[in-house]
Amino acid sequence: MSTPHQSRADRRRATEARILDGARVLFAERGFDRTTIRAVATSAGVDPALVMQYFGSKRELFTAAVQAVPAPPPTAGPDALVDQLLATLGLKLGGLPEGTLAMMRSMLTDPAAADHARAALGRQIDGIGAALPTDADPELRAALVVSTLLGVSVGHQLLGLSPLRDASADRIAALLRPALAALTTPTPERRQPVSPGTASTSSPGPPPSPPART
Repeated sequence: MSTPHQSRADRRRATEARILDGARVLFAERGFDRTTIRAVATSAGVDPALVMQYFGSKRELFTAAVQAVPAPPPTAGPDALVDQLLATLGLKLGGLPEGTLAMMRSMLTDPAAADHARAALGRQIDGIGAALPTDADPELRAALVVSTLLGVSVGHQLLGLSPLRDASADRIAALLRPALAALTTPTPERRQPVSPGTASTSSPGPPPSPPART
């Protein structure tokens, strides 16, 4: 709810956030085709015309909902980002608009489509990387996260891989969670153990005993 102290820009951002939150829930529950602008507007408590004014079309609203990975609040636990990433993946598994599928089909052969995809994925990498520790290769980790989720989306929606199509979104999310947690929660690097038979240069053993005299 807006307050008298909020600026117009703040109120707009708050309204957009409510619309995107409602859209994510509905797209995940119903898929793209069965979600309507009116339903999204109702969930956000706004007029359908305002949704169109802010986002232009249902496809553009879907694109914004999928691409905008909200940054977890500072007080959120370490699983908050993973929860949001998996929720975004759930939107994609629920069904993608034909325009998005067409872009995915052509991004490997059409330079313009490739540029569009690269820019969209770059924005996702930037958003995820901003939520990761700065001393733990955040850009690389974010790129690995985005590439993993992209691969699942392509296999499910574009290639129709049976194991992915037959599995529920909840099952896919449960199996992906540990991998995403490992990428987004850096841990101290462990020393590699010394292989058996490898000579140690730091602590040489005692010299061999001389042979016994007979």
